[in-house]
Amino acid sequence: MSVGEADPKGLIRESYRIDAITEAECRSIFVDWALSLPVGVDAQDAIRTVLLAYEGATDHPMSVVLAQGLTREGGTPARRGGWRGRRV
Repeated sequence: MSVGEADPKGLIRESYRIDAITEAECRSIFVDWALSLPVGVDAQDAIRTVLLAYEGATDHPMSVVLAQGLTREGGTPARRGGWRGRRV
């Protein structure tokens, strides 16, 4: 996967260019980035690709957020809302 495919809107690239960006701001950008990934793109692969592209910036808050994104456990939510949650 190329960096262009992993970061189609350039959100991650721009976050690395912002001086004095905070981890909270990086989390917000990360959510926007994750929602903008094209259908069929594996988010874990995209995170790995972007981390490799910016491996020299290990102390950057976005690198921390991306690394946390890799360690998060996926899975099915424990509770479902709406009619599915009330269905027996």
